[in-house]
Formats: sequence, C-alpha cells, structure tokens
Amino acid sequence: MNKNKYQLEFDMKCSTTLLFEYIGTSSGMSEWLADDVIERGDEFTFIWGDQSEIANLIKYKEESFVRFRWEEDEGTKYYWELAIHVDEVTNDVALVVTDFADESDLEHSKLYWENLIDDLKKIIGS
Repeated sequence: MNKNKYQLEFDMKCSTTLLFEYIGTSSGMSEWLADDVIERGDEFTFIWGDQSEIANLIKYKEESFVRFRWEEDEGTKYYWELAIHVDEVTNDVALVVTDFADESDLEHSKLYWENLIDDLKKIIGS
C-alpha cells in the first residue's frame, strides 16, 4: 500500500538547543512522544502503556533534525522526521514534522502529531 508524505510546521518559542533536547534524546522524547523511550545505539524502543515499537535512527544532525524509520517499514522509503528550522530574518524557531500515512489515515495522523506537539509546547513553555 502506498503512503503519502506530509509535513506539519509548528512555531516554537524556545532555543534550538532546548528543542533538540526534546526531539533528539530518548529522555526528552519520553516526556511527550511516548510513555518511555529506550535507546540502544541507533535503535529506539518507544513504549506506550503495554505496547512498544522499535524505530531506527537513520539520520541526524545535532541541533537540526532526527530521522527515524519504524522497524516494520525497514526496506521502504518511509520514515518520520523532526526538524528544527530557524527563519533567517526573524530568527523564529519552528519544528517541522515529516511523516507518511495512508490516505485513509492522513487526517488522523496529522491530528495525532498536532496533539503531541501541543504537549511538547506545554512542557517547554512555548
């Protein structure tokens, strides 16, 4: 089944250093993205209640972005990415989420990310 790529952008009122702590570390992600995140090298286990999923860190740049691929998507072009963008003129910081979803799940997937980022904003005071 083909999935559609989409991006969501969220204004964040914080430093890139602080934001990267929450998107680029297992301890940071466990505060808003999952109940717990366990990191073993490039393998991250995301835990929600009694369910867990494994994602592999496939690319990253310090204080810029992290890109993961779920274990079930191994061998595909599908990934999810959290990237920090800084406006060159205003220096405003934005978090850009890139993900893939089936057409039938697209709106649900976008809403899911919006809710997660709302939680993140509350935690960092953005």
